Amino acid sequence: MVSIRLSRGGAKKRPFYHIVATDQRNRRDGRYLERLGFFNPVAAPTEEKLRIDLARVDYWLGQGARPSERVVSLVKGYRKQQGGDPKTAEAASPAESA
Repeated sequence: MVSIRLSRGGAKKRPFYHIVATDQRNRRDGRYLERLGFFNPVAAPTEEKLRIDLARVDYWLGQGARPSERVVSLVKGYRKQQGGDPKTAEAASPAESA
């Protein structure tokens, strides 16, 4: 099954995460199918903190991918920031697949 989750990178004490679509059996930082964006929790005020390709996230969700809880909250916040459609933000919640 395909999972949408964070893959950690960056230096010690300076985390940087890629949002990736991957087979759930792969390691956290291992092989992935597609990179969908990034999240930089320690970004300076002048740097971009979050970027997500919402069209590709919607594609993978349509194919049955299951996002992690953190990815769901990041996507919801990013859609709100971008002024996206709230109906598609609800489709990203894992409660529907449970």
